[in-house]
Amino acid sequence: MRLADARKDQYRRLAKDQGYRARSAYKLSQLNNSYRILKKGSRVVDLGCAPGGWLQVATKEVSAGGRVVGIDLKPVEPVAGAAILQGSIEDPEVIAKVIEALGGKADVVLSDLAPNVSGVWDVDHARQISLTTSALAVAQKILREGGSAVFKVFEGDMLNELRAEMRRSFGRVLLSKPSASRQESSELYVVCLDFKPQ
Repeated sequence: MRLADARKDQYRRLAKDQGYRARSAYKLSQLNNSYRILKKGSRVVDLGCAPGGWLQVATKEVSAGGRVVGIDLKPVEPVAGAAILQGSIEDPEVIAKVIEALGGKADVVLSDLAPNVSGVWDVDHARQISLTTSALAVAQKILREGGSAVFKVFEGDMLNELRAEMRRSFGRVLLSKPSASRQESSELYVVCLDFKPQ
């Protein structure tokens, strides 16, 4: 077994043992350990929250004083401590409901959105960047000044343009690859800190 496969299995087993719905929960945990994005009492929105692993991590980190709202096109099994809305992040009515459920602007926006992968690299990269651009547009509407965001991206030639766009809205824009990500995958996370409303 290759090391990458062993690591994948390790996180899958851990997720099962620790009651997380997906191994991706560890990606958010590792990012949070590095950047302290999720704090007690934070208001957090998870865009594309299925199957709910990131919601589980977020609710644990913000504890009872915080609020966590997830949104996905697909129905998602309830997660204790989170409000889950079904709908598109591109629907203004859904975004209004998110702000209502949060009780105000968000401190943190999370996006682990990924397209259905076709296997054609250029197509998948373009679709992923398009999804993340939509997630960024939502973050710009719902984040409070000084807020943070985390976006999944795929490496590729359109990433630089997207990062330049993010730098217009955030004081710091950092690329990170948590060890729970498969090392051979092109998946990266952009951690955006210190939101500046335009």
